[in-house]
Amino acid sequence: MRRSMREDAKIIIDRAIQAVLPDEAVRRTLQGREFPGRVVLVAAGKAAWQMAHAAYQCLGKRIETGVVVTKYGHVKGPIANFICYEAGHPIPDENSFKGTQAALEATSGLTKPDTVLFLLSGGGSALFEKPLISGPELQDITNQLLSSGADIVEMNTIRKRLSAVKGGRFAQLCAPARIFSVVLSDILGDPLDMIASGPACPDPSTCEEARAIIEKYHLKLSDTVLNLLGQETPKKLEHVETLVVGSVRELCSAAADACKTLGYEPAILTDFLCCQAKEAGSFLASIAKSHAAKGRSLAFLAGGETVVHLTGHGKGGRNQELALAAAAGIAGLDNVLIFSVGSDGTDGPTDAAGGIVDGQTAQTLAEQGFQIHQVLRNNNAYFALQSVGGLVMTGPTGTNVNDVAVVLIQSKSK
Repeated sequence: MRRSMREDAKIIIDRAIQAVLPDEAVRRTLQGREFPGRVVLVAAGKAAWQMAHAAYQCLGKRIETGVVVTKYGHVKGPIANFICYEAGHPIPDENSFKGTQAALEATSGLTKPDTVLFLLSGGGSALFEKPLISGPELQDITNQLLSSGADIVEMNTIRKRLSAVKGGRFAQLCAPARIFSVVLSDILGDPLDMIASGPACPDPSTCEEARAIIEKYHLKLSDTVLNLLGQETPKKLEHVETLVVGSVRELCSAAADACKTLGYEPAILTDFLCCQAKEAGSFLASIAKSHAAKGRSLAFLAGGETVVHLTGHGKGGRNQELALAAAAGIAGLDNVLIFSVGSDGTDGPTDAAGGIVDGQTAQTLAEQGFQIHQVLRNNNAYFALQSVGGLVMTGPTGTNVNDVAVVLIQSKSK
């Protein structure tokens, strides 16, 4: 029996996410590794629980204690004597601060032979935080950055200077103990200083760059914040070893392999996608229109992280906006489907991983009173897609390596 493209999409999503779960990568990294002194585990980010669980399975009671700070809904159960915190993302909250303080207390008093096993994944910028300003002021600045359309590098350049743990400062506080850092990358090109704002990585960004970002987005900041942005971060850390164990490249490759297995000819367009979500959706729709009549089953993939410029007060996320924008461009094509998903299973402040649309989506939305351009202007993709069965729901996955968007074109003779 011929599968539907939606069935194919589900298979591709499942296989791609399974391929980038951190469990095996963490175990492979830690297997046989010697730690001479005490070992304290700190895990931060959306994949923190999954990574900490894998580390404990590998090292067991060799880990003296552990602190895990992850997003709400991402703790899947207790891990030995570790303390697990669920906290705010993308806006840090009191639990972010409490979890980070617990990590600082767990790593205080360590000596040179000791090791901090630092397991880091995307989302750590919000989840792992000890602000040098008040929580409400930090939340306001984060909201300003999110709504301005600033990309993740720009956001982290600002945030690391307002924190006692970002930009290499956590590593400073752990000295003289050694830090062994295992990183799951959610930023294009895997820049260690930007992943979760680089708590254990020297910071190459400068005060001048921070000031340029302020001017670019017309940020409204207090004198206290402006003073902190003028203080340089650590530029050299000699007691840190870091390994990157997963990134969006693996996500795209796994998705492409799944497409090929299902009979599509895959082509990875980029794993550096970085633009506004609705522009990416329009671009992928144009790709679909160019190839829909070629009589072959094709798949075009793009990995990365788009941004959303907030112009309304609706509910949604970047993957949902990408999919909804694509729906307008592929209207009427009966052999095309486009989906975009976040590997962590949560797209923006929603419970959806992303969105999925086909050639009928635009018409069905119109029949229900939704005009795509108005929905996008109000940033309300969630409810529009929900009304037509266009939300991708995976639940928290335990990993976080950016997003993947896929155009599926099915041969009419398939």
